[in-house]
Amino acid sequence: MKTSHAKCRTDRGGYALLLVMVFLGLILLILAGVLNWTAESSRLTDRNNEYYTSSAAAEAATEKVLVRISRDYLRGGEAATFKNLASYRTNVPTAGDNAYWGNYAFRNPQDGSASTYVSRISPSAYAILDGQYKGLSGNRAIYRISSDATYTPSRYGNIVAGIRQDVAVESIPLFQFAIFYTLDLEINPSPAMVITGRVHSNGDIFTLPTTSLVFSNDVTASGTNYATFKPGDPLGNRGITNSPNLTFKGQDDSGTSTLNLPIGTNNTPDNVFEVLKIPPSGEDPASAMGTNRFYNKADVIITVTDNKVTVTSGVQADNQATAVPQTQWKNFMDTNVTFVNKRENITVQATQIDVGKFRTWAQSSTNPLTAKLVGKSTPNIVYVDDMRSPVRKNGSSTTPVEPGIKLVNGAQLPNGGLTITTPDPIYVQGNYNTTADGVHTSAGVNDTANTLPAAIIGDAITILSTGWSDANSGNKLTTGTRNASDTTVNAAFLGGIVPTGGGSYSGGVENFPRFLEDWSSSKFWYNGSMVVMFDSRTAKAPWGGGDVYSPPKRNWAFDKNFYDNTKLPPGTPQILFLERMNWSMQTAGIP
Repeated sequence: MKTSHAKCRTDRGGYALLLVMVFLGLILLILAGVLNWTAESSRLTDRNNEYYTSSAAAEAATEKVLVRISRDYLRGGEAATFKNLASYRTNVPTAGDNAYWGNYAFRNPQDGSASTYVSRISPSAYAILDGQYKGLSGNRAIYRISSDATYTPSRYGNIVAGIRQDVAVESIPLFQFAIFYTLDLEINPSPAMVITGRVHSNGDIFTLPTTSLVFSNDVTASGTNYATFKPGDPLGNRGITNSPNLTFKGQDDSGTSTLNLPIGTNNTPDNVFEVLKIPPSGEDPASAMGTNRFYNKADVIITVTDNKVTVTSGVQADNQATAVPQTQWKNFMDTNVTFVNKRENITVQATQIDVGKFRTWAQSSTNPLTAKLVGKSTPNIVYVDDMRSPVRKNGSSTTPVEPGIKLVNGAQLPNGGLTITTPDPIYVQGNYNTTADGVHTSAGVNDTANTLPAAIIGDAITILSTGWSDANSGNKLTTGTRNASDTTVNAAFLGGIVPTGGGSYSGGVENFPRFLEDWSSSKFWYNGSMVVMFDSRTAKAPWGGGDVYSPPKRNWAFDKNFYDNTKLPPGTPQILFLERMNWSMQTAGIP
């Protein structure tokens, strides 16, 4: 019995050892599998990380090109962008930019060359825009930028990542905005006010209305939209940080991209004001600045000096080769008009244009410029510059004077509409552009069915009512001889302001059109677009002086005709915007 029991124990011990060896083997197999899985997972993770860093490198290549496209487009427009396609393709990140890029090889996914794929996949065409400026219309061209990138020290062979970006370069007619400011925009009306149409500022927006202000469409600011007064406004912000009187019915967006004129340089107020000036000698009319100067866009150029008045054809027609004889221009222009501007506290020595008589001349067979026009039968862009001395001689004494362009009798414009531009202050007397056919009227209404495309562009824009009298312009308001009468103006305005500062308020959008009469019992009807792009250079007196004016009841509206490309004012400037459209990771070799 004892011998039998010992053998049983020996058999059991061998069986246990066998089980231990089996389990140990299984554990080792599992451990080996885990280690192998971990190594493979780590390798895949590393490969994946390398792919994504290569994708980031490919994106950097497309962004480098995009920076060039953005700079060229915003300064020179789509023509400048398309002209530079070949140079864009040679732009890839290099070790010269940063030593990091020396670890990557970049190639064009179309042909495999050491370059970036750049192509215009949709030529410029007029379209309804989307994105940030949805609802506006403009010219749009679409460019595609693609790059493949490889990490050259890779341990895993040729891992190639591709990135594609589509970007739209868009030009928006400036007068499609109800209000557009390159400067900070202030609007603090006392009476209730409704703004119909888009509003944009390339700076900040400050608004704190006294009663009610409603924005019925989108409002964008490249800076910030503040519900306060602007710092420097003598009223201060009274500690108010939110106005219950302010209503946004559309989007209210801050931090948006700036919208720029393609003038070949930055859109500072000084640079933008250049578009109103006569170009310097030797400037190419086809340059970025040259193509945006109103002088170069004009069909008729009028210059007034102390000794001479010259009226000629425009630069585009035949480089001013055709002169209008004095016997003709005397019928619609008078250079011997003076009146007092109470805000400036100075006599204005004006060049006065009778728009009705200009229309008759412009549409007559005796007009020598008609044969020079391209694509139209009537001159409808007029450039005027009164360069006479800033003093007027009265016998043995001299009196300081200020230049000005005065428009009268403008109820009916020439066929095709009219844009008047000048670097001087401009004055509009009486109803303007209120009938297209001489029969039906758009006076006293916010309805532009009977109007023509029109713009008034100058250093400052002042409205003189249908009751205005040059002879009474120097009288005090209290005499009752400077009382305004109801007046309607239908035109886009582009002019300057005197910004808030030095203890004075700019007057805000509500006082962008300037007044010199007692309007307390009268209405001012306005339909158009208000654009401020620079500080006034000549009419520099601040808003808010005494004995200048009493405000009208403002019946203002955006002219929706301007949404139609065929109804924009002649020579409407285009502002530029670059919009990202599509971004995707691409299979290598596919542009």
